Amino acid sequence: MKWISDTRGKVGGGVLAALIGAGIPAIVGAALDGPAPEPYRETRLYFGTDRPGGLPPVTEQEFTRFLDREITPAFPEGLTVLDGVGRWRAGDGAMIREQSYEVVLLYPETDAGVRSARIERIRSAYEEQFAQDSVGRSDDKVTADF
Repeated sequence: MKWISDTRGKVGGGVLAALIGAGIPAIVGAALDGPAPEPYRETRLYFGTDRPGGLPPVTEQEFTRFLDREITPAFPEGLTVLDGVGRWRAGDGAMIREQSYEVVLLYPETDAGVRSARIERIRSAYEEQFAQDSVGRSDDKVTADF
């Protein structure tokens, strides 16, 4: 089907008007009904499971024990754990694929300094305990409401 410029403008304008008409009351209602979200920090940690030297990978039980002993006490308010498959290129150029875990932490922006120190201790402990080169970390500023 070939679209003609005038038709697209009319159809697009109609759709835009409908979206605006439907969206504005929803946005205003949401703003009036609920509390404003607070500034938070979201940190994601990426834990690989392969070990060097032919050692077996970190098992689910080992990771759960680490989670229970190291991460949960540092973030008792809660966290999220996701299963994954990590991929990265080794120094020799080989593509490494491994079972991995992603841990998502949310905490108030005002606590970022204290929480960052806890996170660095967790990363170091995992690297040492499971002979890992690194534990990945990403941080984002977000807003959240609970």
